[in-house]
Amino acid sequence: MEKKESYRHILPHFQQPGQAYFITWNLKDAVPPKALERYTRQLEELGAAIFNCGNLAQLKTASPGTASTVEKIKQEYCLVRKKYIKAYDDLLDAARNPAIDLSRAENTEIMIQALRFWESKKLTNIAFTIMPNHVHWVVELFEKDQEENLIYLQDILQSVKRFSSNQINKVENREGALWQKESFDTTIRDGKHLYYAVRYTLQNPVKAGLVADWRNWKGTWKGYGWSDF
Repeated sequence: MEKKESYRHILPHFQQPGQAYFITWNLKDAVPPKALERYTRQLEELGAAIFNCGNLAQLKTASPGTASTVEKIKQEYCLVRKKYIKAYDDLLDAARNPAIDLSRAENTEIMIQALRFWESKKLTNIAFTIMPNHVHWVVELFEKDQEENLIYLQDILQSVKRFSSNQINKVENREGALWQKESFDTTIRDGKHLYYAVRYTLQNPVKAGLVADWRNWKGTWKGYGWSDF
């Protein structure tokens, strides 16, 4: 896949090497396809409008009117996306007994291996939580690897998903796609945003009613230097 600072599947994604991200992705059939149809349609339309106006690099030379229009569309997109993600997370947390359970000990260990594989080589892990049917990950990517190649989020996610899918399929004696293709990734804006992303990640098992204290959830991990939440 061509490496670029903006790309899209159903939704648009913006990435730059050296950024910190809050990422969520889920099992392929974790949410019924039509459960969020209205939000999905709105996001597709707004995302297409953003890309039709040109990518981020082109906006540097675009007219002020074009840039202003794109900015308004992006703001509307962010509002709809926020509602979509909340509704999506609520559906994921309400689901019980998934066909493939990521909280099963063998599957959790595979996910931890995948999430920590590039540690100190291409990224720094900040926090993650492996839920029964989805994953939350707060991570900071290096700008370049040891060979001076730029590091892009799409490559890291492809690597993590590919490895975990292959290994979990072996454990579960199954074939086929494991993950939903789409992921939700948000660039961390500042320290406050980072704090809330980590807190949300760690507290997700508590919010879902799986444990009373996040420390008791075996799929939860946080880096050193973070106070308890």
